[in-house]
Amino acid sequence: MTPDEYCRDKTAKSGSSFYYSFLFLPEQQRQAIMGLYAFCREVDDTVDEATDPNVARSKLEWWRQEIQNTFNNKASHPVGKALQTALQQFDLHQEYFMEIIDGMAMDLDQFTYLEFKQLALYCHRAASVVGLLSVEIFGYRNRKTLNYAENLGMALQLTNIIRDVREDAERGRIYLPQDELQQFNVNTDDVLALKSSPELIELLKFQTARARHYYQKAMQALPDEDRYSQRTGLIMAAIYEATLDEIEQDGFQVMRHRVSLTPLRKLWIAWRTTRREKRLRQCQ
Repeated sequence: MTPDEYCRDKTAKSGSSFYYSFLFLPEQQRQAIMGLYAFCREVDDTVDEATDPNVARSKLEWWRQEIQNTFNNKASHPVGKALQTALQQFDLHQEYFMEIIDGMAMDLDQFTYLEFKQLALYCHRAASVVGLLSVEIFGYRNRKTLNYAENLGMALQLTNIIRDVREDAERGRIYLPQDELQQFNVNTDDVLALKSSPELIELLKFQTARARHYYQKAMQALPDEDRYSQRTGLIMAAIYEATLDEIEQDGFQVMRHRVSLTPLRKLWIAWRTTRREKRLRQCQ
């Protein structure tokens, strides 16, 4: 299996919405973005699947060294080797990869966040930095597109947090800020016990409004001349906003079951968004 095949397999097996957005890219961009996504999956799985935090820390340190080796053209892991090829074609910054690892490391030491400011740092490292790397792969002409990437990353990560409240609680993590839990009279122990409540539903409505605010900021920041090149991010935004719609229509019952879109619906959204952006480009 070649490094690119490894990354493609890792991306496809994840079942992530990202996979569907990558299908409509030219080969070079598709290979690079799948290398980036596979890296994110590797370091995320290092933390989520670890039974011993010290082992996870050691593995993350190994990935820090692997990224250094990758930028020195000495990668040993298939993901690192795939990224070496991407580095020859795209301007990807080493410090961003290190920030992603920093974000994953936060999950080993921090299981709650006192306020949104702290959570925002986590979202930046776990998602917005990935967005900043992605726009380099997709290409842009206007630097305002970087603001789009930052805000879209925040929106996507907040959507994950809303969708995965139960899954995260099963791991002993609560990403909903503590001061907002108190503001809405949500009991932390109830969340960890996987109990839903009218108070939790109101808090999730509040978080959904925040996520939608970041989607709006992202779209407002994206210059018209870069819309088509950034269509992969627009596909992701459409899929994730559709997921938010489903959660909302389901009455925010995220403690009872996980809300997700079918692969066919994700593919349809990806096709529809690509078609729309192609039409808009032709009208410019």
